[in-house]
Amino acid sequence: MSERKVKDIEYELLPGSQRKTTDIVIERNGVVTVRPPAGYTPEQVDAVVDSKRMWIYRNLAEWKDLNTSAVAREWVNGETFLYLGRAYRLSLASNQGSDLVLKDGRFCLDRKIIEKGGAQSARQAFESYYAEKGLQRFTDRVAYFRPKVGVQVSKIKVKDMGYRWASCSQSGTLNFHWKCMMAPPKIIDYIVCHELCHFHHRNHNDAFWNEVDKVLPDWRERKEWLRKRGASLDI
Repeated sequence: MSERKVKDIEYELLPGSQRKTTDIVIERNGVVTVRPPAGYTPEQVDAVVDSKRMWIYRNLAEWKDLNTSAVAREWVNGETFLYLGRAYRLSLASNQGSDLVLKDGRFCLDRKIIEKGGAQSARQAFESYYAEKGLQRFTDRVAYFRPKVGVQVSKIKVKDMGYRWASCSQSGTLNFHWKCMMAPPKIIDYIVCHELCHFHHRNHNDAFWNEVDKVLPDWRERKEWLRKRGASLDI
């Protein structure tokens, strides 16, 4: 991967693929990534990016508009945090035995976490909670959808993946971002199916989306929800 610039557009050049067309994507962090067909020279890729300049401008502007939905949360009583698409208020508790639990319709966070480690420790408590619950849910949903897609999975991991929601490896490992657990269940199912179908097709070509369509005929609606509201899935 290398960084390049065409006029005022900066982009990351990814390794070439077997697809016949150049794949240009605005990632969740606003970075423009470009994956060309195998054998393209950097100069050829620059020419493609330049020809798609207006499309890139429009999509970067849309990305900025969508990301105004990002929320900066505070670690105080009454603040809301998402879990499986629902908002739960935060309650700072004393001597509850666990750093963070969800009970009686509230996220109960041990106030010692805030007192000793501040916001960073509180965030870590939520990340750990989402990761633990996420591993349970993703294991269950992968077991449900895997036979429908017709693939094998060797391992499932939940971790911080930066700007990516999920990924799959050649070895059969599925990786999911802990932030996925803030989305509604039907969106989580879309993310699961999306990655499972990548075992058949690594690129987002028509054959890939046809595979997704076989399992989730309403995938377009779910994909659009994630595109518009993904920025709000954060703490």
